[in-house]
Amino acid sequence: MVQWYPGHMAKARRILNKDLKLVDLVVEVLDARIPVSSQNPDLDELIKDKKRILALNKYDLADSGLTRQWLDYFTEKYQAVRVNSLNGEGINELIGLIKNYANEINQRITKKGRNKREIRIMIIGIPNVGKSALINALAGMGMAKTGNRPGVTRGRQWIKIGDDIQLLDTPGILWPKFDDEDIGYKLAITGAISDDVYDKEMAAYKLITYLLDINQDIIEQNYQLELSTAQAYDILPLIGRKRGCLMSGGKVDRARTAKTLIHEFRRGKLGRVTLEKPIMGD
Repeated sequence: MVQWYPGHMAKARRILNKDLKLVDLVVEVLDARIPVSSQNPDLDELIKDKKRILALNKYDLADSGLTRQWLDYFTEKYQAVRVNSLNGEGINELIGLIKNYANEINQRITKKGRNKREIRIMIIGIPNVGKSALINALAGMGMAKTGNRPGVTRGRQWIKIGDDIQLLDTPGILWPKFDDEDIGYKLAITGAISDDVYDKEMAAYKLITYLLDINQDIIEQNYQLELSTAQAYDILPLIGRKRGCLMSGGKVDRARTAKTLIHEFRRGKLGRVTLEKPIMGD
């Protein structure tokens, strides 16, 4: 099982508790490929009764049909939109939801005879889910450092969006341990966890198992294989041979193959794949 909880993440959780008192609205960024695993289980308790909008990011890498199902699932409780923070798709819809809520708040304020005020919002989510890229898209300019390593965002800043909205950027938070082993591996596979802190071969075996459960064709078509086994341990070296991940003597380099498989999944080379399905009616 993946176990990871750096000290700076614990500090970020404490800061989040304080920052939540400053904002009116929370936008939680999820990875559309793992909408459940990329949610932080502590957030319900932390957010309490604050309004929350869910942004399913990286939907261009996820199965489009399942993304629609997830939106239907989440909208029973929240407002939810799909976004691609890198090319801006869905950002206007998200801004529209934020502005609608800002208008609601200011209408209540003006009815009480007070002046309108700026509405403060914050973007939250697990590491490497696209928070800073989303902030850049919302702000319309590169005001927050973005990167492709978990925990790259540093510090605390307010970013002005339009005339009446201020956006707070905060580092992502992650729970102290993963009670469900599958959640830990899904986070590792999608890049939410640093590559230095988990067993890549085990993560690759898990990924193969997930792909077989979804559709065996994903593996067969991408690696030109006709599988006669459903054992991930046996399939990984077949992929390695197809990708030329060989050591001297022709033996498959399993570590290199695992790294290659995970990289190709993250980059969308295996197609649009969602690792989790909603259970409707829950």
